[in-house]
Amino acid sequence: MTALLTFTDRGIYCPDGDFFIDPWRPVPRALVTHGHSDHARRGHGQYLCTHQALPVIRHRLGEITASGIAYGERRRIGGVTVSFHPAGHVPGSAQIRVERAGEVWVVSGDYKTEADGLAEAFDPVPCHAFITECTFGLPVFRWQPQAQVMAGIGAWWAANAALGRPSIIGAYSFGKAQRLMAGLTPQGPILTHGAVEDVTTILRSQGYALPETTRVTPGIDARSHPGALVIAPPSALGSVWARRFQNADEAFASGWMALRGIRRRRALGTGFTVSDHADWDGLNTAIRATGCERVFVTHGYTGPFRRWLAEQGYDAGIVETAYGDEEEETAPVAEAHP
Repeated sequence: MTALLTFTDRGIYCPDGDFFIDPWRPVPRALVTHGHSDHARRGHGQYLCTHQALPVIRHRLGEITASGIAYGERRRIGGVTVSFHPAGHVPGSAQIRVERAGEVWVVSGDYKTEADGLAEAFDPVPCHAFITECTFGLPVFRWQPQAQVMAGIGAWWAANAALGRPSIIGAYSFGKAQRLMAGLTPQGPILTHGAVEDVTTILRSQGYALPETTRVTPGIDARSHPGALVIAPPSALGSVWARRFQNADEAFASGWMALRGIRRRRALGTGFTVSDHADWDGLNTAIRATGCERVFVTHGYTGPFRRWLAEQGYDAGIVETAYGDEEEETAPVAEAHP
């Protein structure tokens, strides 16, 4: 009998179902965990994702043949049964469960275990084999509780506003940006880069609870909106686009801010450690909760994390993939000028 899931140069493949999960090269049928660009790529024949993920994926990929599935709904594809379960990473994100004759494998996609009040909360799925990301798979990565992090960002925003300075924070346009705007106590108006506002509008129309925001267009600047928080993709920090906000204080929200060397290389005065991925404790908690015996680790600190898991008694291996630690973003040309 063939393995339930195999690892190919196009992505994770299910022979009995004849589909791929988050493939990075074009395939006839793709099951997609979420809408970030390293997991949802152009060129596939058919796409299947959660109903909640589909609008953003359509927005990002354009004209595609795609359908949605409810969380927990079981669907027969060829010789296997698949279902999608909340991953807590970004709105609509999912782990994908694959079952054949009582054998269960789960592909995590990207995930975090702390509920953020916006994305559907992570739900452990019992399985025999778990294919897990380990973006932050070292003990140095341990996140503070979200309430504490948001309080710190709010205090930075309030201090800048009191000095008459705008606050610009770099955060990925899908997921991180909306998590910030939903989790912060308002200190003033929230302005958004067009890439952020496009996704925010989609999520708001789906029923996700997001505060009022204003798209940055010509005429929107520090003078028109004093005390504002500006949320923009990381690529916009220090750009011509950002210069309309004179005397602004810039910050970056990322799990990598836990490493001081990265803060220095980015020449940022302020960095907030905010990640939509599981930290060291979250990864270990999630793996234990599955009850699995086999673990395959992908993208991140795969070598050290695999060795750690082997020391804990797991049958652990490494899967080479083309996923990144976060989505890659470039500010749209139309947004590049004041």
